[in-house]
Amino acid sequence: MRAGITLFCIIILTCALIVTAGCLQDGTGSIPTPPRSPAPGETTGAASNATLVSNETLVSFVERAAAFAEREGRERALREFSDPNGSFVRGELYIFAYDFNGTTLAHPINPEKIGQNRLNETENGVGQFLASSIAAARDGGGFVRIGYINPAHNRSLESKLVYVQKVDDDWWLGSGVYSGPMNPPTGMST
Repeated sequence: MRAGITLFCIIILTCALIVTAGCLQDGTGSIPTPPRSPAPGETTGAASNATLVSNETLVSFVERAAAFAEREGRERALREFSDPNGSFVRGELYIFAYDFNGTTLAHPINPEKIGQNRLNETENGVGQFLASSIAAARDGGGFVRIGYINPAHNRSLESKLVYVQKVDDDWWLGSGVYSGPMNPPTGMST
């Protein structure tokens, strides 16, 4: 009887740890995000009111932005990506653009950063994020997990999954979704 109670407690504790670590979501690998408006050329419908962003949706969002940039040209695309009311801003999901030297080309949430080289910026790990993102973009695109300030949540440091993609040899795009507060390293206070 005692072994059964111990086993039951271990199972409950393990499940609680998995849930609090964020390992279980909705079973789809999706991350919550606010409803969005359709991108240029995208049809509306039930899918446009989704409240979850899957990895595939994030990749598709960045790919559509890259296709838009290729079709409409760099200058028009950068204006659209920088517009906080533009078609590539969907709540916390938005497109940002950088050159391969680390200079911000478009950012609808932090427009004051446009034109600034942020590769050596140490605050909140921005430079490290850019170095990882540049490497992933040069390799054809990919995911980067970062800690980043979430302007929608009192500028708190949160975990963010970012997908980046090269547009051409001069610049790249990215977008990401926040997945909750960052846990400080052991021994550090918040």
